[in-house]
Amino acid sequence: MNDVIRAIGRRGPKVAVGTIVALAGFATAALVGVAIARTFTLKVAKSAQVTNQAGSTTSESIVVNSHGFAVYELTGDSRTHPECTKAKGCFSFWPPVTVASRKNLKKAPGVKGRLGVWHRDGFLQVTLAGHPLYRYAGDSNRDIATGQGIQSFGGTWHVVKVASSAGGTSGGSTSTMTTTSTPTTTTTCAYPPYC
Repeated sequence: MNDVIRAIGRRGPKVAVGTIVALAGFATAALVGVAIARTFTLKVAKSAQVTNQAGSTTSESIVVNSHGFAVYELTGDSRTHPECTKAKGCFSFWPPVTVASRKNLKKAPGVKGRLGVWHRDGFLQVTLAGHPLYRYAGDSNRDIATGQGIQSFGGTWHVVKVASSAGGTSGGSTSTMTTTSTPTTTTTCAYPPYC
C-alpha cells in the first residue's frame, strides 16, 4: 500500500488527490450497490394479466416480487398451520418468496399489510399481513399470474392484489380481456397427488 502512495505522490499533488477521490468514489458506489442488492421490495404491476382456472383473463394491479413475478398466498396456510411444505412437495410448484435478511424489507404504495419474515426450514420466507408469500412455478413471464384459483395443498391459491383507493384488498380497476361463457365455481386440482 505504501508503494502505491509513494508512486501517486511522485506524480504530483493534483494526480494524488484525483486518484484518492476516484478510489473513494468507487468504494462508495460499491457499498451503495451492496446495500441496494440486500433490499427486498414488493412492487406493483399495474394492468397485469391474471388468468383464473376457468380460463378467464383480467387486467389487474397485483403485487410482484423484486424481479416482477406475481406473489401468491394460500388460504389456510399460516405459521401455526403450514399447508405448503417441502415435505408435501409444495415448494416444487410454489417456491416460497425468500430473503437473505430481516432488514431492508420494503413495499410499494398500495401494497396493504405489514411485511415480515418467517424463519422456516433453514430460510427466511416473506410474509405480508402475516400470510406467507409464494411464487407459482407456472408463471414464466413477469407481470402475469396464471395460478389464480388453483386448489391444491389444502387450500386455494390467490394472487396478492393491490389495495383499491377505497381501502379494500381487491385490485383497483379491473377490465375483462377474455371471458368464458359459463362461469364455474369450482376448480380442479392442478396437482392431483398433492390435493
